[in-house]
Order: sequence, then C-alpha cells, then structure tokens
Amino acid sequence: MSDAKKINVEELLAKVPTGLLIGDTWRDASDGETFTVENPATGETIATLASATSEDAIAALDAACAVQAEWARTSSRERSEILRRAFDLINERAEEFATLMTLEMGKPIAEARGEVKYGNEFMRWFSEEAVRSYGRHGQTPEGSHRMLTVRKPVGPCLLITPWNFPLAMATRKVGPAIAAGCVMVLKPARLTPLTSQYFAQTMLDAGLPAGVLNVVSGASASAISNPIMEDDRLRKVSFTGSTPVGQQLLKKAADKVLRTSMELGGNAPFIIFEDADLDLAVEGAMGAKMRNIGEACTAANRFLVHESIAEEFAQRFAAKIKELTLGNGLDEDVTVGPLVESKARDSVAALVDEAVKEGATVLTGGAAGEGAGYFYQPTVLVDVAHNAQILKEEIFGPVAPIITFTTEEEAIKLANDTEFGLASYLFTEDYSRMFRVSDQLEYGLLGFNSGVISNAAAPFGGVKQSGMGHEGGIEGIDEYTQLQYIGIRDPYAGR
Repeated sequence: MSDAKKINVEELLAKVPTGLLIGDTWRDASDGETFTVENPATGETIATLASATSEDAIAALDAACAVQAEWARTSSRERSEILRRAFDLINERAEEFATLMTLEMGKPIAEARGEVKYGNEFMRWFSEEAVRSYGRHGQTPEGSHRMLTVRKPVGPCLLITPWNFPLAMATRKVGPAIAAGCVMVLKPARLTPLTSQYFAQTMLDAGLPAGVLNVVSGASASAISNPIMEDDRLRKVSFTGSTPVGQQLLKKAADKVLRTSMELGGNAPFIIFEDADLDLAVEGAMGAKMRNIGEACTAANRFLVHESIAEEFAQRFAAKIKELTLGNGLDEDVTVGPLVESKARDSVAALVDEAVKEGATVLTGGAAGEGAGYFYQPTVLVDVAHNAQILKEEIFGPVAPIITFTTEEEAIKLANDTEFGLASYLFTEDYSRMFRVSDQLEYGLLGFNSGVISNAAAPFGGVKQSGMGHEGGIEGIDEYTQLQYIGIRDPYAGR
C-alpha cells in the first residue's frame, strides 16, 4: 500500500484550519460569510472556509504591525531556527501536504510530493540565509568619513500567492520575509487555500510568534488587497499571478511608493536546433510542458524546432505524450490530473479549436477528457500558423504547439516575439551557440538542455511584462530588506 493511501482524507481535512488567522487566533469572517473549495477531479466540494472582508484584511494588518518592531529585533539566529523547525515539520507532514495539493489543485500525487520537496527547500535555504544578511564598511575616497551600510527589514508585507503551486509559492515568499524580519499578511488563491492554511498552522507549530504571519483567504481578492494596499503602514507587496492583475497592483503600489516583487505571466519558447540530442530534447520537453499539467508560468508554451528535425521530434514527443495517463491525481498510476476549474479547461479547449480551424494538425489529444472533472487530453499540435492565438497566449494546460524555423536568427526573432520574458529553453550541442543565443534571448530564465531548472538557491524572475524582482537565491532575501547608509565622521582624518 502506498503512503498516499494511508492518508485518511476526512481526517486530514479536519486538521486544516478553515478560519482567518489574525494574530494568534483562527476566526470566522467578520460578516460570517464563507466560500467553498472543490476537488477539480470530481467537481465536489471538499471544504468551506471563512471569506475575509475588508475589515478582516485591516485586522490582519493591525495584528502584523503590532509585532513588527519586536519581530525585527529578534536575532537572525532565532529566525533561522524557526525556519529550520518549520522545514522539519513540513518533512514530517509531507504526505499530508501532497494529498491536500492534489485534492484542491488536481496535480498527480507524485508531482505533489515533488512540490513539497521543492517548496520546502525554500524554508531550508532561507533558514541558512537568515544569518547571512551582510552590509559593508569602508572609508570615503576623501578620507573624511567612514561608510557603514546595513540591511533592515522593509516592514509589513502583503503576499499574494497563485493557485498552481500552493505550497512552493507560499514558502518562496514567507521564507525570506521571516528571514529578513518582516511581518506578513498572506492572501492565498481562492481556488487552493487549504495548503496555505495548513502551512500557516505548521509555522505556528514551529514556534513562529503570533502576528508575524496572518492569513486571510476569501472569495474576493480585491476586498482583501485593496484596503491593505491603501494603508500607509504597508511597505511591500509580493504577487505571483497574471500580468493584467500585476499591472493593476503596480498602479496601486505607485500611490504609496511600495516595494514590489512581481512574478507574472509567461510565454516560454522551447528552442530545438538541428544538432540537439533528440532523446534529451524529448525528455526536456516532457518536463517543461507537462510538469504541473502545463499549469505553470515556466511551462513551455511554444516549441520552435529546426525544420530538418521537426517531424521526427514531433512524432517522438507525441509518442511520449500518448503514454501519459489522465485521471484523478490521487491514483498513483495517474500522470496527468484535471485542470483547476471548468473555466481553465474551456479556455484551453478554445485555443486548440481555434488553432485547428486555422490549419493546425492534432497528433494526439485535442479534446476534453471524460468524466465529472475538468480534464483535457494531453495534446500535441503541428502545422500551427505562426500568427495563431495559441502562440500568443499563456496556454496553462497540457497542450504543445510546434512550429518550425530555418535559421538561428529566425529562431531568436520568433522566441522574442512576445511581451513576456520569464522562462526559455534551448537545446543544442553547440556551447558557443548556447552563449550566442542566450545573449540575445529576452528572458530572465534559461534552461540549457534542461526542461526543469527552478531551484531554491537560484534567483527566479522575469523581464518585460513577466515581472520584476527575484525570489529564491541570495537575491531573494534582499527583496525584503531596505539598505541604510550611515556616514560617520572620522575624527582621525588627516592625522
């Protein structure tokens, strides 16, 4: 019997707090309103949670601000040890977290376990980085002063996470905020709040002081974010989600000159040159496209393949896609789960249908799955028109459109022909080409002969309309700090 089957779903759901975490209390919404969470594999309601009001949002900010000064004074070692205890607790509860994610988001249980491992690495990484926030000291060129720089917590933060990686996107924001000494209000996605709720309880169990992390889930994102962002006490907003929503948040942030971290949409090109190792390219394509059912901002959205190998790659890729099993992610044999909601499935279907009407050929898939859930068959398209809408929009589903190119210059032009600039992928055996092409690609991330490159130790961030700022890596903690320079008159100058 697998570990997954040892988890009693009803008992697990009973462990997950369903209220709002404000200070040290899980409480009902101020108006008593609730919202429901459903399992996308079945369409059934699995939980009912308190739905935060604007009043609740400000109460959460009040609780955070009340402890900001005290929390900022805690030693970096104390913050480090809290993060490390949380890392250990998440490891102990790994199967519970994985099951929760599969229940509310749909991803296969094996991938959910992978997210627990990946997401938890941010807790370990920032537990180690918490004690390494360095400033510098030196003398001015004139010799009249000593220069001292220190990094201080930026202050109260609003953290808004997406539905597609419910644990990893929370740990990637909460970890560095704790390490830097910031207090937080966390707003999880409406579709997948259960993982964040359980994560917050785990943080309390790890010894995080009351008020440092507050959680306000709800049916209305604007009812929560707007009043907090209009409050003079907020100093930073970190958001992962769509570009249109990010643009609106940036406009609001400008009014208060807030620090912002924005990880927004993507339209990742997956470029395969004629000298690529096709076995490696197919393996990389499976990871870049099918990880998380294609519901990832880093997912390969457009496959640009040299015309001399395009047919062979497409056939081999389609053959691998056909081996995948569609179904409820809690089934150990399933490798592709449902999309998160009916709207997502319908959007993917519309893009595929339009591409086919414009001349694309379906090698495999191309239709919604059967059953009550929000399934869509893993799909490979060839003969896709270069101006097709499916190449312009973020698909966010298990669909791979393939187009061809002739020259290196054409590949670069096609790859950059988008307002987005998050992830990109390049497959070639020519290392000089790798450097030459990467220098010209307008993307914050590049996978070279690899389809999965995210890592807690690496900076994650995009360019153009894919956002600003970085999460993870040594850069991640700096996003939650402000630099202060102290000029000290040197009484010994000139002596």
